Amino acid sequence: MVVGVCKVSLALHGARSLKSKRQVIKSVKDRVRARFNISIAEVDHHDLYQSALLGLCVVSADAAHADSQLQHAVNFIAEQAEVTGVQHELITL
Repeated sequence: MVVGVCKVSLALHGARSLKSKRQVIKSVKDRVRARFNISIAEVDHHDLYQSALLGLCVVSADAAHADSQLQHAVNFIAEQAEVTGVQHELITL
């Protein structure tokens, strides 16, 4: 079993309030969940309205599949918002 974990930093230059940030983040999270069937949550920068840190997680039997799912999800997120940093790790159990 392989667990893929990824942190994605976002810059939300268009957000002018926490409310507008939440709308963008909720939309991104809902789309990623529906399209890739992976877990995603905002894990930091809750009070900063022009940045966000998302955590993604996928479990797979194959490391290549887990890595591919995370890469596709990050690319999809990059289409929705400006990605400023990505850290990912595959953990084999």
